Amino acid sequence: LVVLSQSAIATLDKQKLVASGSIKDLADTVTGVVVREGAAVPDISTVEAFKQALLNARTVAYVDPKAGGSSGTMFAAMLDKLGIADAVNKNAVLGGGGHDVAVSVAEGRAELGTTFISEVLPVKGAQVIGLLPGDLHNSNTYTAAIHAGSAKAEAARAFLAALTDPANRARWTAAGLEPAF
Repeated sequence: LVVLSQSAIATLDKQKLVASGSIKDLADTVTGVVVREGAAVPDISTVEAFKQALLNARTVAYVDPKAGGSSGTMFAAMLDKLGIADAVNKNAVLGGGGHDVAVSVAEGRAELGTTFISEVLPVKGAQVIGLLPGDLHNSNTYTAAIHAGSAKAEAARAFLAALTDPANRARWTAAGLEPAF
């Protein structure tokens, strides 16, 4: 079973690398803003307020776009769109993934961070203070598919059925994900 972003699975499907009819959306994760537990909470209620919070932060953590993560690529493009990329990147703390971002904030190496909420929740000391505001809102859909050459396609189907059993929705939600089934 392959679990990737919806767009990555679509690419594999076009290349005929996944079994026909096996694609299933699993869950959405949303980009949030994170601070260290107990730290002052900046205003992120509007795009302009969030922009100011980024500019006021001593350091901002996000996923290094070169690491290939979708949240980092999106955030770098957003900084460009807001016209503050140079200012924020002067003091950026880049992580290899969302977990790294949350740890950087929890340990005080970054004052403010942004990554998928599902990657923040397991990190003690990191606190999600909200979603990206307004038209900056960002979510990513995780999708599963069975590899076209799988030697264990039936086992993969059974695993996928277990993952998408409505009885398991609460587990997905507790992990900061919104089930797509």
